[in-house]
Amino acid sequence: MNREELKKVLPHREPMLLVDEVEALNADEAEGRYTVRGDEWFLQGHFPGNPVVPGVVLCEIMAQTCCVLLTSNEVGSTPYFTHMDKVKFRKMVKPGDTIVTKCRINKRRGNFWFAEGKAFVGDQVAVQGEFAFALIR
Repeated sequence: MNREELKKVLPHREPMLLVDEVEALNADEAEGRYTVRGDEWFLQGHFPGNPVVPGVVLCEIMAQTCCVLLTSNEVGSTPYFTHMDKVKFRKMVKPGDTIVTKCRINKRRGNFWFAEGKAFVGDQVAVQGEFAFALIR
């Protein structure tokens, strides 16, 4: 899915739509991409002269990749973060980098979904973690 197709299943819009494309590999796994242009709002103050993508933005990029799997089956619902665990930041992400996210849904309990993901720049892991979402209508 490209950005226009993603807008049909994700509630996020610019400037918070933080995936350029997402491909569902199967019902439980997805891979996404985002290329950091350098003019994004989150780089303006983080840090002047030495821009680095904030860790919370990297988590949001992974979450949006996961949410394509959740919302594709329940269009019109909004996914909300309810939990993050075991998040580790391993590499700085800078303008010009392309982030590749690999996410998997591990289980569902009612409206709550549990997932894990990794974001790579090249072959290096930039961030990884476990997430939970509530999918609310």
